[in-house]
Amino acid sequence: MKRNENIAKIKNQSEPWDLAVIGGGASGLGIALDALSRGLSVVLLEKADFAKGTSSRSTKLLHGGVRYLAQGDVFLVLEALKERGLMMKNAPHLSGKQAFIIPIYTRWDQLKYGVGLKVYDLMAGRLRIGRSHIISRKKVVEKIPTIKQEGLLGGVVYYDGQFDDARLAVAVAQTCSDMGGCVVNYTEVTGLSKAADGKINGVEAKDLVEGEAFSIPAKSVVNATGVFSDTILKMDQPGIRKSILPSQGAHLALDLSFLGGKDALMIPETPDGRVLFGIPWFGTLILGTTDTPRSEAEAEPKALEEEIDFILETAADYLVKPPTRADVLSVFAGLRPLAAPKTEGAATKEVSRSHKIVVSDSDLFSILGGKWTTFRQMGEDMVDEILKVKKMSAKGSTSAQIRLHGYPNGHPPEGHWRVYGSEAKAIQALIAEQPELQQPLHPKYPNTKAEVVWMARHEMAQRIEDVLARRLRTLFMDAQAALDMAAPVGKILQEELGRDDAWYEKEVADFQAVARGYLLA
Repeated sequence: MKRNENIAKIKNQSEPWDLAVIGGGASGLGIALDALSRGLSVVLLEKADFAKGTSSRSTKLLHGGVRYLAQGDVFLVLEALKERGLMMKNAPHLSGKQAFIIPIYTRWDQLKYGVGLKVYDLMAGRLRIGRSHIISRKKVVEKIPTIKQEGLLGGVVYYDGQFDDARLAVAVAQTCSDMGGCVVNYTEVTGLSKAADGKINGVEAKDLVEGEAFSIPAKSVVNATGVFSDTILKMDQPGIRKSILPSQGAHLALDLSFLGGKDALMIPETPDGRVLFGIPWFGTLILGTTDTPRSEAEAEPKALEEEIDFILETAADYLVKPPTRADVLSVFAGLRPLAAPKTEGAATKEVSRSHKIVVSDSDLFSILGGKWTTFRQMGEDMVDEILKVKKMSAKGSTSAQIRLHGYPNGHPPEGHWRVYGSEAKAIQALIAEQPELQQPLHPKYPNTKAEVVWMARHEMAQRIEDVLARRLRTLFMDAQAALDMAAPVGKILQEELGRDDAWYEKEVADFQAVARGYLLA
């Protein structure tokens, strides 16, 4: 997957693309993947990096949604459980099974969650990844040594999926490229082009790296820009009613010692009715999340003080060693692109996480809402709608059977090499050719200079942030370490991309400005 080649492909394309997708997050990539599985020609344009926004800021769970089951959204749970199983099957290097423990302090909770999670198991059917079961007080303490024991009766264990969201996005982009699709980052859509009858027939775009503008003809155009959907909708219909209700989810990263084991902690009902997770992720503990309405979409949303306090205070109610602000290694927030309800004032936790497809009079196709777990199904639903509305013919969807780029033959590689899957050997071969590339980027972490070289050459990494936020994930786990790594990563990118010293100095400064927002003052 090489950016220069794909930019050239866009410029040299003489025939209209079957599909132009705006947005390189979960929904846009899912649509591109499904369309390519049907033999359609696809161009995907992302104004920043793949998964720059919401799609890199999730709670890292592939789940049916235990909370959605409690709310009675059975269809969404069934859909998500099926898709969870497919993703774990098609991307074993980027996903896996995670055990969760719900601590039980009343007999009623034991009955409620024990029965509820059995229903959850049954709904997963043949794609179930484990059986829920009740465990003793002693067993809970063995698995989570840091749990508060006063009043503890036992626990309920259940299983869900876990994944690396941003790296999955890169893998899907690579898969699309492998299938003949044309995917590019740092390419902004600046306008929509229309035929004499008012129907959209393409987009105007600008390469933000080289500054070149170009027109891209397309038979159909999809708006898959998540929380920024209204920006594209307004290009089509200025003054249109707001369609997205952003909801912020904040997370804190801490040392894993605060949990004390490999099992995740799930607190199903906090005093204000929210759910809180404590999840092991790449040797770090991720605590979250929140559900806070926000009025506007932002590229770099900041966790609110009340969200940080809520997470720390709730964790303190359950852990022997209460985490403090000084213990936080990184804080990050994402905005859920919830489809705005018809009635104003609805609480975000009451707004459905299911996706919604909207087709304008001009045939602009927009996908609103949705979640990472169901990204492939969202893509299939959207392509079905496009084919119906545009009266286009194509073969049936085969996206459910596609093994994602890097799919390992046999067991995935061990350690930090796992996320590269089958490509780990190629990166290790770089080290064999140039032993100096084995040098670690930071004394606390195993990542090497060779990985950055690979990202620049094969994963479209254009900026320091692309590497440290969305490919190595360091910024989300340890913001100070990411700041320390900025300079060496910048030097490698400067050499690989052929940039000058002024570019390097600006890149380091830009990344430092972003990364400081992940530190608690």
